[in-house]
Amino acid sequence: MFRNQYDTDVTTWSPAGRLFQVEYAMEAVKQGSAAIGLRSKTHVVLACVNKANSELSSHQKKIFKVDDHIGVAIAGLTADGRVLSRYMRSECINYSFTYESPLPVGRLVVQLADKAQVCTQRSWKRPYGVGLLVAGLDESGAHLYYNCPSGNYFEYQAFAIGSRSQAAKTYLERRFGTFQNSSREDLIKDALFAIRETLQGEKLKSSICTVTVLGVGEPFHILDQETVQGLINAFEMAGEEAPAADQGAAGEEGAAGEVVAAAEEGAAPEEGAATMDI
Repeated sequence: MFRNQYDTDVTTWSPAGRLFQVEYAMEAVKQGSAAIGLRSKTHVVLACVNKANSELSSHQKKIFKVDDHIGVAIAGLTADGRVLSRYMRSECINYSFTYESPLPVGRLVVQLADKAQVCTQRSWKRPYGVGLLVAGLDESGAHLYYNCPSGNYFEYQAFAIGSRSQAAKTYLERRFGTFQNSSREDLIKDALFAIRETLQGEKLKSSICTVTVLGVGEPFHILDQETVQGLINAFEMAGEEAPAADQGAAGEEGAAGEVVAAAEEGAAPEEGAATMDI
């Protein structure tokens, strides 16, 4: 029933210094549908894969608007992500009402991380089973953060979470040097290419992905399906493919990163695992 005797409680340490319940929550993130974020000096793009439980059902929303200057993409338990996005929206409203200015992105991310950390230290709570990519724009520029169920948070130039995200990470590692000075269109193109890497040969269509943009003078918004499909068609008509040149060199450069990422990725989900909306 249990993997070992130390995973029955989130407050129980193993002799190796591990909290297994927190690690299981992080595993739920890896089993969720992929979400990708990347940023330049002026823009942040979030993209995710729309995965439905069956052909008869619609997909669950994976990207949420928090404020005009903040949005989040989630991977993991959708219900947990919905609750946390509502909390973030409330914090933004309260700050704006009190100080008549937008809430700084870094401060909101710290508050979110503190909320997640409390759930790792109370025996009557469980960790949130969701990872959040937080895109934001404030006076210091564009930001992309990843909030982990453990309560840790990291700022990235580009990052991918969810199932089969390692393929997207490999693509982003090859390209991240150009992101800082990329245009809005180039960021969207790279986000779509990274999403395609996670599909394992499935054809990329606007119906199976969601793309959002946030930038200077451009509030956070979701691109409509017609626009996304037009971009995909334009890339395909132009014969553009994900950069494959110098793959050998790129493989050598990213070897260490891939080893670490592979360790983080963990084992693939077992067949017959309990179905949850992730």
